[in-house]
Amino acid sequence: MHALRACGSVFAEDEAALLVEAAAGDPMRLSELLGRRVTGIPLEQLLGWAEFAGLRVGVEPGVFVPRRRTELLAELAIAACSPDAVIVDMCCGSGAIGAAVLAAVPTARLWASDVTAASVRCARRNLGDRATVVQGDLFAALPGTLRGGIDILAVNAPYVPSASIARMPPEARLHEPHSALDGGLDGLDVHRRVAADAGTWLRSGATLLIEASAEQAPASAALFEAEGFATLIASDDSRDATVVVARRSAEGGPS
Repeated sequence: MHALRACGSVFAEDEAALLVEAAAGDPMRLSELLGRRVTGIPLEQLLGWAEFAGLRVGVEPGVFVPRRRTELLAELAIAACSPDAVIVDMCCGSGAIGAAVLAAVPTARLWASDVTAASVRCARRNLGDRATVVQGDLFAALPGTLRGGIDILAVNAPYVPSASIARMPPEARLHEPHSALDGGLDGLDVHRRVAADAGTWLRSGATLLIEASAEQAPASAALFEAEGFATLIASDDSRDATVVVARRSAEGGPS
């Protein structure tokens, strides 16, 4: 625990307990895990899982670690989800959002997609045969049969401005895929692409949810409003969480 405190861990006691659990009584294994943690390897990668919405979601090197703030997006998706809803977890990473939705609404029909092979492999392990997980760039990953039929689109797109990545904690900056972090000059490049194409993929009355920072959210919402969506911004200060909620009218046109 002293080593964890010395390397700057804010939750040294909690981390130490989790590493002891992961070592399963093997002192050599514990020493190895501790040594790797103090060099900056993310705790979740050492454990092989991250806690998200009450679940232990499997993670691995090269896969974005789900954040507690993203639980708000998952909760909003669950609230909008009917028993037979078609939901897409886009930029799915480990598949954490999809896993949380299926835990609450097991009959939902889930698709998950990501651009990296490591994320797709990890999401398939977490979601199993409960979902279809595909690799590709945003909507290009999805089959044409989903066009116009998606009820809920949940997107945890990269939204860190390019120049800010250098100031991120080393756990993210050095150990997570760049494609999961870099949102371009203002952080909203992927938001623009999602907004431009979402209308043709969503069913009338559908809900789109996309995470952003509190500062970016008004600009992100404006992107979706320009494409005919009605928007609101949901937030939870306790988790530093902000989600843009965009909805299509029941007629399928501007709301």
